[in-house]
Amino acid sequence: MTDAGALRDLLALCDARPVWAPDPERAFDGGLPGRPVRSSAVLVLFGALDRAAARTPHPAVAADLDVLLTRRSPTLRHHPGQVSFPGGGIDPGDAGPEAAALREAREETGLDPAGVRVLGALPPLPVTASRNLVTPVLAWWDRPSAVAAADPAETVDVFRVPVADLVEPANRVTATVRRAGHEYRGPAFDAGGVLVWGFTAFVLDRLLDALGWAVPWDAGRTVPAPV
Repeated sequence: MTDAGALRDLLALCDARPVWAPDPERAFDGGLPGRPVRSSAVLVLFGALDRAAARTPHPAVAADLDVLLTRRSPTLRHHPGQVSFPGGGIDPGDAGPEAAALREAREETGLDPAGVRVLGALPPLPVTASRNLVTPVLAWWDRPSAVAAADPAETVDVFRVPVADLVEPANRVTATVRRAGHEYRGPAFDAGGVLVWGFTAFVLDRLLDALGWAVPWDAGRTVPAPV
């Protein structure tokens, strides 16, 4: 598949507006009992972010197709040190989740929003631990710009991950974590030695399935989540 084919798939997915209802067998966060709940948005940004190809080429996706991820500061109250999409809370001055995702991504990574094409917002997902209702905003990087961790108090790393490496079955595992006496299990990815798990991995897992890019992998292979 070429990058143009990947873009067509992403646009078709936005038109389809799939249901993202959390599956308790595959997700860590299944609801938001009580109040208040904060509305947030994340930027799921695809594109050919650099010229480096995937380590594990796969016919399902282009070898140079990437997704932009960040690593949260270990000092943050919620999800410290986890890999995440750039994003954050929707402020009163934001014109919806798309604007919030772009603003937060610029603040966290320094990317130029003018080079980002927003494709559409997907239905929001609850994240219980931080009491957020998060809208994933799909986007395409038409004109990539330089990115780096702009505020070390929030973000300590910004990096691209080849999508073909995420699709590779050898890089897929199930992450487990115990909370309040219960074990939670969810999809996870080994991104060059960095474990992507929790909400971010859940969204990536569902995206790969919905786009038709996923291939079978061994969900019985488990690793403990780094909490």
